Amino acid sequence: QVQLVESGGGLVQPGGSLRLSCTGSGVTLDYYAIGWFRQAPGKQREGISCISFSDGSTYYADSVKGRFTISRDNAENTVFLQMSSLQPEDTAVYYCAADLTRSICTYYTETSYYDWDYWGQGTQVTVSS
Repeated sequence: QVQLVESGGGLVQPGGSLRLSCTGSGVTLDYYAIGWFRQAPGKQREGISCISFSDGSTYYADSVKGRFTISRDNAENTVFLQMSSLQPEDTAVYYCAADLTRSICTYYTETSYYDWDYWGQGTQVTVSS
């Protein structure tokens, strides 16, 4: 059974940092592009970052560029999202998704749920004082 498991969410004060993890179970993430998405209450899902599997290229939405860093550790079968300078508007449920399509990161912000092979269950990030 294939699963993506997100972890690392929680409550953090404005200006703080969190590191989210997306770990694969029953699947080797080396061969997958991994995208991070978030959805705040009452808002549409937003693609915020993506890392390819072919050359490790990384992509960021303008809303998180310079504050978030995506990386992968193939030995741990995990993709990380390091988040810093967090603000209340970053509050959302964060999801990771995996897909075998080589080029999906180049258009990940335009993808739908069904464009990805696997999704995690989400982890809540709350930024509040």
